Amino acid sequence: MRYGGNTSCVEVSVDGTTLVLDAGTGIRGLGAELLARGERSVHLLLTHLHLDHLEGLRFFGPLWVEGTTIDIWGPPSPLLSLRERISRSFSPPLFPIDLRDIPAEVSFHDVPRDRWAVEGATVTSDLVVHPGPTVGFRIETPEASFAYLPDHEPALAGWTGRSHEWISGAAIAADADILLHDAQYFEDEYADRIGWGHSSVADAVGYAEALGARRLVLFHHEPAHSDESLERLETEARAAVPDDAHPPELAREGMVIELP
Repeated sequence: MRYGGNTSCVEVSVDGTTLVLDAGTGIRGLGAELLARGERSVHLLLTHLHLDHLEGLRFFGPLWVEGTTIDIWGPPSPLLSLRERISRSFSPPLFPIDLRDIPAEVSFHDVPRDRWAVEGATVTSDLVVHPGPTVGFRIETPEASFAYLPDHEPALAGWTGRSHEWISGAAIAADADILLHDAQYFEDEYADRIGWGHSSVADAVGYAEALGARRLVLFHHEPAHSDESLERLETEARAAVPDDAHPPELAREGMVIELP
């Protein structure tokens, strides 16, 4: 009730440009806000195509408004294009309207191997440890950097005593001003879920510290956790960092963070 029940969707606003990270169920409310603000151009960056990160796309208001332009970026696949993979969820019996009949102008892009520019920001993507093709995103301006790793199991690849080039997602998280990172499990829960693609809170804290991220926001909450459970998880995270470090905090629906 206090932290929100929608699945992953984060808005990033850079000098009037809107970037949307993932299309979980939270994108439905965001779409209504964007239309109310009169925004007609959106860049949507998908970390991967598991349904909890894609389920809201069909109910994203700007898709259904003629004259809106939407650029969708996602991880490449050797088998099917990004459009072909997403179109599976826009067809009967799953959905009554085919992707080709959407009124908005929609373009699909595989994320590049190198950094690319999106109207005032530089975007970096990199493959990370999670089942299926999955990337994280780093969004930078000359003043600040924001790293987004919502589904990531860094313990499988390790980070202790390794140089950055051998740490999963280091190109995204290293020295970031803000790191939104998977912290789905308590330690005892994670022990039974190794290989599922998600992180324990202790691993999230250790990973952020190893890569020099300045502020950690705990993300991708376990659906079975109550508000009280989440607050215990936050307490554990804060106990694991030095007293002079910025304390980790729980992501919550409607949370606004201003950078720099």
